[in-house]
Amino acid sequence: MTDPIRIFANRAALGASKSTKPRGTVILWLTGWSMPETVFAELQSHLPEFVHVPVQFTCAETPEQMMALAEAASVAWFTGTDGTLLSLASSRRSGKVLIAGWSLGGLLALRLAAWGFADGLVLFGATARFVRSREQSDRGWPDAVLQHMAAAIAKDRLAVETQFRERLLSDGEKKAGLFPQLPRTGSWTTVALLAGIQLLRKANHVPDLTEIACPALLVHGKEDKVCPYGAAEELYERLPQAEILPVEGGGHIPFLGREAHIADAIRRWWHGAQAAFDSPTI
Repeated sequence: MTDPIRIFANRAALGASKSTKPRGTVILWLTGWSMPETVFAELQSHLPEFVHVPVQFTCAETPEQMMALAEAASVAWFTGTDGTLLSLASSRRSGKVLIAGWSLGGLLALRLAAWGFADGLVLFGATARFVRSREQSDRGWPDAVLQHMAAAIAKDRLAVETQFRERLLSDGEKKAGLFPQLPRTGSWTTVALLAGIQLLRKANHVPDLTEIACPALLVHGKEDKVCPYGAAEELYERLPQAEILPVEGGGHIPFLGREAHIADAIRRWWHGAQAAFDSPTI
């Protein structure tokens, strides 16, 4: 079996070697189910003062490999423009590390934060637990829906991805013409799609929320049909240092078509969080 940590380390080296040496804050980007890490590219372009390190889940074989890929980010080495070997772990000594997670990536981000690997969290359309009972339908989906998706993938994976993408946008976003901006289907292997579904079915970080001490910014569409807005309210209520940014008319990709606005919100939030870090205690 392929070593997932080695996969991540190699990819981090390829991607980060083109960037500059960390100038304070690194953002680790964890994408959602079936989506390439390039879904964040436009948003990243509006945050040039940060160093961006994306994680690829496209070829993961198991939920455990997905978790290992994310966890390996804290020890991944890459080459700076001056030839010096750098790591996210070492960057925490001279700066800060944010973890930005969207949907499935949000579950992984919460896992890392619970282990103390994050100085801050930015969560897009996230939930602490995706599988929910009928009584908590305002926070996620019933397990039966995910089981059906997994079975259907074996028959026609592209149809499943296409149907899923139909759910990502609100009606207003579709009318505004955002649908063509969605990443195309087919970037993940079939095995990776199934692994992602298993991760969505298993992950439960609700018990961890009160122990996550780092500041968190919750960016969530008010018309999210995948992770309903109630999931963001639960995170806001239970995370000790959470701020919530409701996106009116937004679906499950709250930054899509709003990248400049969301980037400004992230920047203001993070500057405020850093000011709190630097304030002397009384």
